Amino acid sequence: MSCGSRTRWRGTRLPWVLAVCAALVLAGCTGPSAQQPVDDAGAAADSDAPLRVAVISHSTPGDAFWDVVKAGAEAAGEELGVGVEYSQNPDPAGQARLIGNAVAQGATGLVVSMANPDALRDAIANARKAGIPVVTINSGAEESKEFGAIGHVGQDERIAGEATGERLADGNRRNVLCVIHEAGNVGLNDRCGGARDGFGGNNFRNLQVDINNPADVEARITGSLQTDQNIDTVLTLNPQIAANAVNAVRSTGTDAKVATFDVNPDVLSAIKAGDVLFAVDQQQYQQGYLPIVMLKLYRDNGNTLGGGEQVLTGPGFVDSSNVDEVNKYASRGTR
Repeated sequence: MSCGSRTRWRGTRLPWVLAVCAALVLAGCTGPSAQQPVDDAGAAADSDAPLRVAVISHSTPGDAFWDVVKAGAEAAGEELGVGVEYSQNPDPAGQARLIGNAVAQGATGLVVSMANPDALRDAIANARKAGIPVVTINSGAEESKEFGAIGHVGQDERIAGEATGERLADGNRRNVLCVIHEAGNVGLNDRCGGARDGFGGNNFRNLQVDINNPADVEARITGSLQTDQNIDTVLTLNPQIAANAVNAVRSTGTDAKVATFDVNPDVLSAIKAGDVLFAVDQQQYQQGYLPIVMLKLYRDNGNTLGGGEQVLTGPGFVDSSNVDEVNKYASRGTR
């Protein structure tokens, strides 16, 4: 989405009967007497204005994980009669510009992932000053409330990391290499930090790589496995890096196993083949879907969810015991 462009909002032609039924079922409201939400500046939101939500993520185009988030947001928009426009930029400054564009183009709701919260602080503050309610997703949960968001939807990365570390320890894994693929991403640091705590052993170290250089990623994981042959587990934080790790394990001929965060069809195939022990599933479809519901309930009925705490979508775990079931949903783009 760019300044001056004509924005096309999805999901605005839903039959009114379905929209009303969905609002009643989800909100449990009794009619139009529900209290209107009030923004930080004291201006009541106009419940008669079209709800047009800009969803702005820190991802790159074609990222399979974020394609599922987008699908969730657009599905909710179609079902609830909410206009949804999805845009993305992995650069924090670029993401902040997208937020500014959405405000200028008349968005009446905002959904933002915050991998680098400080870079988005001013842009989100400007949205709030304009009376636009904000829901944060995926990352930046610690800053969400401080920034004035009405809620956060995602996986607590520290909790997910701890559960992962405990699972590795319970599986008799003894020496873990945790691969961080994006410098400065607070969520990734929390994943490895939580996993270290949950693992509870000293034989746990991080490896910093750059996801934009796959050949170097594989080479650096290979080098680590060759240098320290005691490593029996490579924990990755992204499906693409998981594939690099599987290749590195094969090339070195070690007995090391790979576990990863996040699910896509390739990871599910690798689990079925025995190349990946398990994947941590944060059910990202919900990270797209639920914020649209939250913004509609807030606009129509003054509702908030979470009681000031984040709404958790994970962690869940996918392994050989449930991979076939999850694969059915992944094949249709919802897991």
